[in-house]
Amino acid sequence: MAKFQTDTPHKLEFFKNEFMPHIEALKTFAFHLTYNEADADDLIQETYMKAFKFMDKYEKGTNAKAWLFKILKNAYINEYRKKVKSPQKVDVDDVGLVKTTENQNERLKADLRDDIYTNELGDEVTKALDKLPEDFRTVILLCDIEGFSYEEMSKIIDIPVGTIRSRLFRARNALKELLKPYAEKMGYEDFRGRRRSRNEEE
Repeated sequence: MAKFQTDTPHKLEFFKNEFMPHIEALKTFAFHLTYNEADADDLIQETYMKAFKFMDKYEKGTNAKAWLFKILKNAYINEYRKKVKSPQKVDVDDVGLVKTTENQNERLKADLRDDIYTNELGDEVTKALDKLPEDFRTVILLCDIEGFSYEEMSKIIDIPVGTIRSRLFRARNALKELLKPYAEKMGYEDFRGRRRSRNEEE
């Protein structure tokens, strides 16, 4: 795969067309990492500065969005964490490893997209998501919000695909637990079951 040559006359145009369309997705990810709009904006600026500087490392035809997310994640680790106290983090992969099948994980994925990431749950999802440990929050944002594959996520956050799968399984379950009170209030019996309204129960 050919790499982009930085000495071509169309560098700025290529940069604008290839990388700038992903700025809103990067802003969402950055904010959920920093919880501060100013810090998120700084992180975005740092990401694009590094992307422009190292554009000769980018292979044309590959996933530009994934490349930018990896730069942002590394910038967050290397720069932002030096300025503030490291966000609360738990060792989510070494404690209580959950064994699951591919079918179980796919069902959880479908449950989240069908029953959680909809307008009817609104801000409750964001509030619950922000209560998760950073590692859990990151994989849900990358997979269920941004749609990255396990392989792309593995490259972005530098962990094995197997770890991605197990972490995502636990993250989705943790998010469901946080949303359970709201789901019950809205008349949901179970995220994995059919929806039941109060009118159906009466």
